[in-house]
Amino acid sequence: MIPRTLHLVAALALVALVSACGGDRGGDAGIAEAQQPVVGSFEADETELATCLESGCFEQAFGNIAFKEGPKVALSLFDQKIAAGGPVESGCHRIAHMIGAAALARYEGNVGKAFSEGSTSCWSGYYHGILERSFTGVSSKAELGQTSRDLCDDAQIRKITWIAYQCVHGLGHGLMIHSGYNLPYALDVCEMLATSWDQTSCKGGVFMENISSSYGVRSQWVKEDDGVYPCRVVEENDKLYCYLMVTSRILSVEDYDWEKTAGICLTVEQNWIATCFRSFGRDASGTSRQDPERIAELCKLAKRYEGDCLDAGAKDMTANYTSGKQASVLCNNAPLDLQGRCFNAIGSILGTFYATSEERRAGCAAITEEHFAQCPHGADPGASA
Repeated sequence: MIPRTLHLVAALALVALVSACGGDRGGDAGIAEAQQPVVGSFEADETELATCLESGCFEQAFGNIAFKEGPKVALSLFDQKIAAGGPVESGCHRIAHMIGAAALARYEGNVGKAFSEGSTSCWSGYYHGILERSFTGVSSKAELGQTSRDLCDDAQIRKITWIAYQCVHGLGHGLMIHSGYNLPYALDVCEMLATSWDQTSCKGGVFMENISSSYGVRSQWVKEDDGVYPCRVVEENDKLYCYLMVTSRILSVEDYDWEKTAGICLTVEQNWIATCFRSFGRDASGTSRQDPERIAELCKLAKRYEGDCLDAGAKDMTANYTSGKQASVLCNNAPLDLQGRCFNAIGSILGTFYATSEERRAGCAAITEEHFAQCPHGADPGASA
């Protein structure tokens, strides 16, 4: 089973990563020499959904709809097909990538326009598809840095934090793909973004793509006998998102043994144990298809870190549904001393969906009365309840 949140070999050796010390972790040759799974712009053809039986055909057919009729039409039909199950559901992330790529082609490279008509269906694959194609023709690291800064600066993207996050996170996916899964190189380009929030969010996309490739390739920056790798060896300012993704890799290596995975979290670097259990909670949500009872059951394995696990589960549920309603069930059934922080976690995601404090407070009021004070604080830390 692949965690919901995750669904070309770099030429550098481990020593290049651990000796970087903030310097250049991969020259421009990293792009020129690497095989890239995505080349060029989307091209429409005559493929139709009615003729498709396998994922590759569905990718092209949905791309054709997005290119000819617009991404909103394609995504609406896409959601219907996902709900029905079958090959569209099982291959949904790659299909969503193609819908995004086709939308970018339809709007002649206008990232802001393409983003404004998108959705987070199937783990935001639509946004990833836009960003991975946006680097076509860009070769040097300096050019990648400038292009990356420009892509997510559009006012339509920055209006809502949630959409801005999808953009800079998607950049990370795109940079990994474009660089041929050269992890240090992609992280370097993330460091060129304008703000620390942008940089960190971009690295989240890098590490997610490293663990679970959108195109089925295997990164050199994973090990079959060490699910924590490369988190212990990356630079300190790269560790946050590495550890926020780490259990998706550990679970895969350990055949989805949750008790063993919890035990491994206890062995990571001391400052990152709680972060490992936040990753654990997100994967508990993803693998259970956001089942609050199963999430709660798995989070008990975290013991003293149960709160970190529940917080992450609540955040994942809120992000998945773009609503706090489902996650409130998890929080209301959490141990009493953890309920307030759980609603604060809901609020931290809920707040990214809205542009104003009033909207954030209304979103919290719709899901809780008892813990209302904690929810809007998470949604808007500067506001009072």
